[in-house]
Amino acid sequence: MKQIFKHVFNFVLLSCTSFTALANVMLVDGYVRAMPPSVPNTAAYFTLMNHGAALKLIGVNTSVAREAQLHTVIEEDGVVKMRQQESFAIAEHGNLQLMPAGEHVMLLGLNKPLEIGAKVDLTLKFDDGSQQVISLPVSAQTMANQDEKMEHHQH
Repeated sequence: MKQIFKHVFNFVLLSCTSFTALANVMLVDGYVRAMPPSVPNTAAYFTLMNHGAALKLIGVNTSVAREAQLHTVIEEDGVVKMRQQESFAIAEHGNLQLMPAGEHVMLLGLNKPLEIGAKVDLTLKFDDGSQQVISLPVSAQTMANQDEKMEHHQH
């Protein structure tokens, strides 16, 4: 009986810890860019609000593509390039904003073309071991809070 109590206690403790960590990061807004059916890759853009301690987004999984990678856009010698990143930092009580001309998630090797209005589930992985599933609509539109004058680069 003591062993059962110990396992139940550990499960409850771990569950509370995981729920607390997940409750600290909230999806504010986001979308997955709609692309023509012949384009095998797309990108996800979203804003996360962190109500807790600093942490890092270290990976993303999805069932709609072969691979999801964290990327950033940089300018090198007058040429705009994408670079894969190991993580994106989210400051304590800060935001992480992923957008077309900056940090974003690339969805590589789409299993099939994504239809406008469909939902794409992404499992976000954080450096504290927690994971969070977010659901983003496929859209040809940009997020309402994005700067309309920002340059948009095709991937």
